[in-house]
Order: sequence, then C-alpha cells, then structure tokens
Amino acid sequence: MYKKGISDNTEARVRRETATFYSTLSLCHLSIYPFRFQYLLLLFVIIMISVNITGHGVFINYESSGCCTASNTIISKPVVFRVNSSKDHNNINIIHNSGKEEEEEEEETEKKVIGRKMESTLKALRDGESVLDLSPKSTVSGGVEDIYGEDRATEDQLVTPWTFSVASGCCLLRDPQYNKGLAFTEKERDAHYLRGLLPPTVSTQQLQEKKLMNSIRQYEVPLQKYVAMMDLQERNKRLFYKLLIDNVEELLPVVYTPTVGEACQKYGSIFRRPQGLYISLKEKGKILEVLKNWPERSIQVIVVTDGERILGLGDLGCQGMGIPVGKLALYTALGGVRPSACLPVTIDVGTNNEKLLNDEFYIGLRQKRATGQEYYELLHEFMTAVKQNYGEKVLVQFEDFANHNAFELLAKYGTTHLVFNDDIQGTASVVLAGVVAALKLIGGTLADHTFLFLGAGEAGTGIAELIALEMSKQTIEETRKKIWLVDSKGLIVSSRKNSLQHFKKPWAHEHEPVNTLLEAVKAIKPTVLIGSSGVGRTFTKEVVEAMTSNNDTPLIMALSNPTSQSECTAEEAYQWSEGRAIFASGSPFDPVEYKGKVYASGQANNAYIFPGFGLGLVISGAIRVHDDMLLAASEALAKQVTEENYKNGLIYPPFSNIRKISANIAASVAAKAYELGLATHLPRPRNLLRCAESCMYTPVYRSYR
Repeated sequence: MYKKGISDNTEARVRRETATFYSTLSLCHLSIYPFRFQYLLLLFVIIMISVNITGHGVFINYESSGCCTASNTIISKPVVFRVNSSKDHNNINIIHNSGKEEEEEEEETEKKVIGRKMESTLKALRDGESVLDLSPKSTVSGGVEDIYGEDRATEDQLVTPWTFSVASGCCLLRDPQYNKGLAFTEKERDAHYLRGLLPPTVSTQQLQEKKLMNSIRQYEVPLQKYVAMMDLQERNKRLFYKLLIDNVEELLPVVYTPTVGEACQKYGSIFRRPQGLYISLKEKGKILEVLKNWPERSIQVIVVTDGERILGLGDLGCQGMGIPVGKLALYTALGGVRPSACLPVTIDVGTNNEKLLNDEFYIGLRQKRATGQEYYELLHEFMTAVKQNYGEKVLVQFEDFANHNAFELLAKYGTTHLVFNDDIQGTASVVLAGVVAALKLIGGTLADHTFLFLGAGEAGTGIAELIALEMSKQTIEETRKKIWLVDSKGLIVSSRKNSLQHFKKPWAHEHEPVNTLLEAVKAIKPTVLIGSSGVGRTFTKEVVEAMTSNNDTPLIMALSNPTSQSECTAEEAYQWSEGRAIFASGSPFDPVEYKGKVYASGQANNAYIFPGFGLGLVISGAIRVHDDMLLAASEALAKQVTEENYKNGLIYPPFSNIRKISANIAASVAAKAYELGLATHLPRPRNLLRCAESCMYTPVYRSYR
C-alpha cells in the first residue's frame, strides 16, 4: 500500500501547478482558435512539468463520488491516484485508502454471504463453482466514473463540450455527442465560431423533434425508417434519444425487432460509418490495442455478438453488428445508461452463410466460420482484454451466439466476469414476469400449471430453468417435472438422454416417445404453451384448438423473432381459441377485433428487462450476475402490470412507461446485489429507486459555455 507520497510544501506546489494549468487552459479557450498548435504545445509542456514535480511521480488525494445521491446520502470512497512518471505517464493506479490486511479481511467476509444461493444448471457446468465464490484471481478492481459530471449535472447547469480540445466550428457540428444543429443559441454561435456555418434561425429541440417525426412517418418501408434513425444517431445523439424516448412505442419496432433483422441482412448495403468495434481473427494477439482505439474510456456496458444466430435468421456473420448497436440504443433510451458508456462489439470469425460469402457488399471476413480452439482462444483474449482495459465492473452482454457457444461462454465466464446472456437469461426473466402476471387471469400458482415448450435451445431451456427456480426454492429437480420441452425430434424424454446436448438433459422425463407438437399437447395437456423455436407458424390451428379444449383460459406465448418467425399471429391465436386465449409474442402485433371485441396482445420483449437490469448492476457496482437477480427483475416487472392492463387482457405494462419500469427493475436488482454481497458501491443508498432515477441519462440539450 502506498504511503503519503509528498510533503506539505510539495502538495502546495502541486496545487499551484494545477491552478496554473487550468488558468492557461481558460486563456487558451479565449484565443486558441487561430493559433491552436502553439497553445497545445504549451499545454503539453505544462502537463509534463506538473507530472514530474518529484523524481518518482505525483500522489494526489482524491475523494471520488458515485453517480447517485439519495436522501442526502453520498456514495463515495477515498482513493489515491498514483501517476508513475518514471516509466509510463499513462499508468494510473487506483488504490483504496485502507490497509492491505483490512482489504484481505473484507475479501474473506464477502465470501461468507448469507442467503439463498440457488443457481441454475450452469453451476453444474462449472464443476459446482458459484458466482458467489469470489476467486482471488478475480479481485475487485477497475470500473468507471462519470468523470465529466454528465450524470450529476442538472439541465440548468453549464457543461463543457470536451473532445480532445474544446470543440468549436465545424468540429462541433460534426460531433454527434454535442451537436445541436439549429438549436445553438446566438451566444453559443459566437462563443464556438459557428457564425455563418448555420442558417440564422434558432430552433428548439421540441421543434426539431416534431420535424423529424413528420419526416420519418413519410417513409412507408420500415428499413427506410431504420436508416433515417441511424443517420440521426450519427449526427445528433441527444435528439436521437429524445425521439426514441418520447415515441418509444412507435420507434421501438424500428430501431430493434422486427426491423433490425432486415437491417442485419442488408447491413453491408446500408453501411455508412462504423458504430462499434469490429474484432476479427486478424486482430488475434492485439485485441487490447483494438479496445484502446475506441475513443471512450469510461465503458460500463458492452454488448457483443459473433453473428452466428441473429434472431431467427441464422448466421449473418459480421453483419450482426446491428444487434449490439440496437441493444445499446435501448440501454440508453429505456434504461438511462449514458451513451458514452456503451460499446457495441462484433467478433468476426467468418460465416457459413454462402449467400453472404458470395455477396460483393459483404463487410466481414470471407471465410468459413472458425470453431474449436481457434474460436475459444479469440474469445478468451477478448474477455481478458475487456477486464484489463475497463475493470471488473464492466457488464459484458452476450448476444445471439449459437447454442453450443452461448452456454459454454456463460458457464466459463460467469464466475470471473460480470456477464449476462440476454437470449438465455433476459428472455427467461421477461417470460417469467409474463407468466407470473398471467396467474391473475388464469388462476392458481406456478406449481399448479404444466408447461410445454416448443424449442429447446438457449431461450427455451433458459426460460424453463428460471420458471423452475421460481416455482420451488428448495427442490428444483421436482419442479422440473412440471416442464416439458419439444425439439426438432419430438418430446424430450429419458429414452433420448444419451443423444441429448448437455443443456437439454435436465428436461428428459419418463414418458413414451412423442414425435409432434400436436401429439405432445394432447398427451401432456399443458396449461401454458411457449414457443421459442425460431420457426414460424408452428402453432397451428389444431394445436391452438387442442390447448383450448384442455383449458378454459390457455396461456399461449409465441416468442420467436422477427414477426415472420413467430409461431403464430395474435389474430390466429384469438380466432382459433374463440377469444379465450391469453396471448403474448416476441414481436409486436396490432390489436385484433373478434366478434365485436378488441383484443390487445402483450409483447414479451426483452427490452422490458435488460435495460433496467443493466442499470441495476451499474448503480450497485455489481461484479457478478446471480440467478436471484433475474428473479428479482421478473418480480419487479410483474408488479408493474395494473388492473386496467389486466382488464384489457394484457400481462405486460405498456412501453410508454418503460423508463419508470426500468428504474423499478434497477432498484430491485441492485437491492439483490447488496443482499448477496456482490455490490461494491458502498455505502448502500437509502433509497435505491431514487438513486436509479437520478442516474438515468436525459437527452435534453445542455447549454454550453
């Protein structure tokens, strides 16, 4: 542990040098524009003098505050920044002001977590290792701070539009983080050399929003709307998020499913400029350097895909980048994670899609997909580099990996990194929330119902596992017997166990072989039918009628995306069930009129869960994801369904309230992280809901100095 590194006289000298630095910077702001190079050179000399005050570096005491305040509670902890000037001027170590022995004792105490430690089958894949078993090799370190005060600033406070220097002129207009277009005031146009670069009219953000929505509504093709929204994101981020937040129900299907599926298919043709990091086999051995090429340093959430299983569309290779970009847009708009803290990543190991390999506009590696050791070595280098560059508290969300890789990666890194698989865990959480909410309409408890799944991949087995965890807090093996799965070869039964993949084996029950879904419905007589097969129109009229004959009010959930891959439509479900079914889908459907009554279906969209879930991990400083956090998120979402929603047959709340929903989910997830001893932002805020709301990014324009 480092001791106090300089004398009181030297500390005073540091303060004087720092004051000189900022005074010079202020003067440069007034006159830097014509002579920028000379002043930048002067600044560099001052910085070098400040860093080399002593022969061995500078030690500065710094009290860092967290991003949340609630009920006059300040989340902070003292740290020491050590700048090592003798070897590497960029090497900054953060050292907590407590003794080494105290840190070791605290680390041991964290391991003794009191509470329920029930986990899914992933624990078996890890040889019994739990995410609560914090290994010494995975110590808490790193993390990010809101160093620019972006989250803490109010809308009335002035902020400085920093890039590498104070942005001005054309550079400011071309910077999507700070560009306001015609909304720059007269004073700002003078201060930042914008005179003549803009028309004389001064607009408002509200008028800009109205104009753009009118323009977007003129497009009849959804892909055109998607391209227009992506263009806006690349030139004015605050206006993009303002549009998305204020018109979420209209624009969510545009920036994400179902339109994002078509966008990924045609990504090579509509590609304009990079929106994330592309890491291919060419970068093997230097992924850490690639991460440092990204302009933002304070990363809190990474969404990564290898493009092998994009929605229900299959292997789209490098063009799967549309998924991380879309997911992170929702992290900001729906969950309030600031955009500068988000990083989309595509791992390009090739593609087995012959159509793409022969497409002249394809933007990825033109080779067959790498597998086995070569693949896992690249992923391991990526995960190691992420932790080294951004610290332990950065969330890595796996997205649209093939089944065999998805389970393997989640099991492998679940105990060493903060990882989350939306296809397995996010889908499971949102479906469980819908099922719990539906109990008020179909009656009984979870244990009273029998579940039948069509599809036994990532989503199907993940949902089944979480439902089983919620059904029983003690004997999960018994509750699994209430859940049945059908895959491409028929009902999963014990006689097939030797030929099953490992994640399907827990669902192989004693039963005679059944070849089709219809036969399974007639034999098992489920009360809940859930589709996650990725194959459209598999809930046929005969299947829905069989469900209706067994139940007064069957719950039918067709979850596959995009719309073309949905197991059935809302209209089919209501007509074939004679209006008796409770229906929810993965992609949105318009309300259906049947025999004079209008039926509004719910959308079991992962966007209900992952933005708030991620925000909860961020505000608590969580270092691992535990299954109990997923259950907490499901319960929080189910509580947001109102009596009015139930009267309309809805089992999910409207997306118009999504920011409020996300804040409640974040508070529940953070509370569970503190309960399990996995949170590092201490002390715990008194009011986690208020903390979550105060941390959420708002896209209203700020005034510039």
